[in-house]
Amino acid sequence: MSAFVSGANKKLKARLCAFRNEAAVSALAIAIGLGAVLKIHAQEIKQEIKQEIKQEIKQEIKQEINQEIKQEIKQAIKQAAATPSATVPEIVVTAPKPKPKVARTQRGAGTHPATASAQPAPAESATGLTGGTGVSLQTVATVSKTGTPLGDLPASVTIVPRALVAEQGGTSLNDAVRNVSGVNIGGSSSYGFFDRFTIRGMDARIYSDGFPDGDQSNGFPHSINGVKYIEVLKGPGSALFGSGPPGGTVNMVHFTPSATTGYGIGTQVGSFGSWTTSVYATGPTSVPGLNYRVDGLLQHSDGFRDLKSANYEVRPVLQWNKDNHVTTFAFDYRNIERTPDSYGIVYLNGPPIGAVPNTAKYSTPFSYGNQNLVRGTLTDAWWIADYLTINNRLSYTYRDVHILRNSGGTVSGIMLSGRQLREQTDLDNDFTYQFEPVWKSRTGTVFHTLLTGAEVEWQSINDQRATADLKNITNIFAPVIPETSTAGLAFLRDAKHSGMVDDLRALYLGAYASDQIDVTEQWKVRLGVRQDHWFEELTPLAFVPGRVAADGTPIEPGIVQTRIDQPVSWSAGTLYKILPGVAPFVGVARSYLTNFNSEATSQGLVAPESGLEYEAGVKLSTPDNRFVLTAAAFDIQRANVFTENTAVVPIIVAFNAQKSYGFDADLQMQITPQWQVLANMISQTAKLTAVPLTPNQVGNWPVGVPAHIVNVWSTYDFAIAGIKGFRVGAGVSYNSKTFGSTANTGFIPSSTVMEAMFGYYAAHWDAQIGVKNLTDVTYFTTAQSAGGYVGQPRTFYAKAVWHY
Repeated sequence: MSAFVSGANKKLKARLCAFRNEAAVSALAIAIGLGAVLKIHAQEIKQEIKQEIKQEIKQEIKQEINQEIKQEIKQAIKQAAATPSATVPEIVVTAPKPKPKVARTQRGAGTHPATASAQPAPAESATGLTGGTGVSLQTVATVSKTGTPLGDLPASVTIVPRALVAEQGGTSLNDAVRNVSGVNIGGSSSYGFFDRFTIRGMDARIYSDGFPDGDQSNGFPHSINGVKYIEVLKGPGSALFGSGPPGGTVNMVHFTPSATTGYGIGTQVGSFGSWTTSVYATGPTSVPGLNYRVDGLLQHSDGFRDLKSANYEVRPVLQWNKDNHVTTFAFDYRNIERTPDSYGIVYLNGPPIGAVPNTAKYSTPFSYGNQNLVRGTLTDAWWIADYLTINNRLSYTYRDVHILRNSGGTVSGIMLSGRQLREQTDLDNDFTYQFEPVWKSRTGTVFHTLLTGAEVEWQSINDQRATADLKNITNIFAPVIPETSTAGLAFLRDAKHSGMVDDLRALYLGAYASDQIDVTEQWKVRLGVRQDHWFEELTPLAFVPGRVAADGTPIEPGIVQTRIDQPVSWSAGTLYKILPGVAPFVGVARSYLTNFNSEATSQGLVAPESGLEYEAGVKLSTPDNRFVLTAAAFDIQRANVFTENTAVVPIIVAFNAQKSYGFDADLQMQITPQWQVLANMISQTAKLTAVPLTPNQVGNWPVGVPAHIVNVWSTYDFAIAGIKGFRVGAGVSYNSKTFGSTANTGFIPSSTVMEAMFGYYAAHWDAQIGVKNLTDVTYFTTAQSAGGYVGQPRTFYAKAVWHY
């Protein structure tokens, strides 16, 4: 077997190398061809525009000179008539000053066109004081890709500024999403070593500056290194972004270089040996128009329950403003180390065992979920005319993922049996190119901002895995974990031991358009459509006894599976401002998500997931933006949803259908200039509508979906002895019961967690202390298949930041 696997590995590496070369050459040819064609047309357009501008300027100057001369002569004559002296006053004629040349707004490649015409998304407040955490409806969301302010979008979009996350003592995306209604940590296939979220009871997908950011399964945890703010679009985003679930889109937007020199360093230390140090520097270079920014992060924690973690990241960026181009190159390197806790505290007759301390462990202590990530992005925002901007965007991501985690696990009496340990390596490559012209035009009195786009994405995954049986834990009330290393464990691939050696490849082609229509100043309409062509291929490289597809076709070397799908995603919505600050909206959207990842393909290639959402809501704000509310009712359904139950042996992989409906709201209030309140909530009902393998589960709740989530955060600024800059803050979060399997036999109970902070913020430095889980309750953050992932007990932190 080892010789066969070695040969398979050599064959895989050779195929990967050849395919990478072919993809690189093809991508380069596409980019060169598009660039050549566009350059020829651009030169012609540019010459015509220059001639038109010259003629218009000449004509305007002539008219202004004539008007001013006539006016001054009339005034002089009147003055002479009113003067008793026989002397006629001197007539002085002055030519008007030349009109200043209008500077063409340069748009960053990290943003999308038209964003300069409205208020940009929030930057991190220099002092952290009130104003750095609030977001008005005039703020532009880059996730719209049309530079549309939040108040004109007929959809629910929330922006979380970095300043707010920092104010709450947060250092990760997990910490940030609590500020958005309806977002819950977890979902099916959550093991505690990568980010996974549900929004409105459905899965969400994560993006980085508009590019896909990791797999739906076995992704990676996200820090906020270099992140300026986080955008969350609720509901299907496939009409813009292609393959995606109906829950929503989470887009992390990074800082871009500044022409003004700036730098800073921050350090945060806390309980369980945790510390985070972040640095940044930005400014101009010696090359005119070329600016730089570098963000770095060092992060380590010994971890509650000995769940050690570390992040080592660096992100240099160069941005060149030249003529009508803003070209940005970013390089992102991350070394990420995590310790999975697949069992947490195991379920017993429903909830996790209550008769054990919150430090009781059932997972293998030497588990790991480590990976290296390298990403390079090159973007160019090309302003051709006021009516046309072209964005060329290119991204390449490589991930080297190494996982050793538990699966299986059934409680019988006081024994935990059926435990297994999976060893897995994934090598992921993702190449994405986006070509997105944005057009501005009028049809009579109706104004259009039309995004047109084409996208090419090539993805490859080399997946190798094998599974070993572990000894039972004989007493779940006093657990002793038998294994101390992998020595003596037999890692197998067969019907009872999840295992495979696969070469997965996919090519995704998409063409799309989205029109933001200003029918009037009050009435907005948005229409979008996308046609995708998905080509997927599965090549097994190792024989696994008993491995067959759902239709009974054997999955073995020599049999290459292929699949082609051509989904059409679309969205439509409208918003009407019936009064100043009062804008109801409605929308409907269709989405598709490819079931192409190293987990869903264990039984071969399958049809994509589909989703459909109906939404109706309202956006309210006062003229001074001291009160801003977005609230909506929703109804979502999706079909062919990949779900796995890892608490049984062999693991059960199923594809079911789900539905959720409810109401959510995001509120921010500036009660006084010093007192700010942020709150969000969701009340939802979710159920399984089809479960082919176990029909008796129809009507049960899906995995990882609580009925209610409420978050409140409030701060108050004050002075001590006349010294301003002090702040206190407090927050509370509530999550209701959440199920860990479609059988609804195991669940985590509802929880209420409180926190508080105190800080001082000066012009160039600030300091803060805080406590999380103020009342030291035992709670669970994620409902996993076999048990609940334990939240941290009462913890303390202190941090200091210096910036210039």
